[in-house]
Amino acid sequence: MPDLFKEILPSLLLNDDYQMNSEEDVKSLSPYIINKALSSNFDTVLYANEMNRRPLLDKKLQYDYLFFSIRKYKRKYQKWVKYNESKDIEIIKEYFNYTTKKAEDVYGLLTKEDLKYIENVLNKGGKIK
Repeated sequence: MPDLFKEILPSLLLNDDYQMNSEEDVKSLSPYIINKALSSNFDTVLYANEMNRRPLLDKKLQYDYLFFSIRKYKRKYQKWVKYNESKDIEIIKEYFNYTTKKAEDVYGLLTKEDLKYIENVLNKGGKIK
C-alpha cells in the first residue's frame, strides 16, 4: 500500500512511477487529499478542479487522469492553508457582536491597548486557562 505523501503525490508530480498496481492501492487512495495538495500549485489547480467537478468518478480513473495529464517536474510545495482564528478576533466578535469577516477587518484598526481594554471588560472571572 503506497504512502500518500511519499509515493502517490510524487508519482503524480515528479516521476513516471505508476502506483496503482493492485486493488488495495486503489482503496487506500484519498481523492480529497490529493486534490487539496494539487490545488496549492498554480499549474495543477485546474486538474484538481476537474476532479472536484466529478466526485463520483472511480478513484483509479481519477488517479489515471491526473497521472497522465500533469507534466512531471519538481515543484515547490506550498504550505497548506489552515484556518487559525486568534484570541483577539474572538474578543472583537464578542464585544462588538461582529461576524468573523467584520472582526478581521476591524482588527487592523485597534491598538494593543484597545484589545487589552476589551479583554478586561469581557473578563467574567473564574479560573485562568
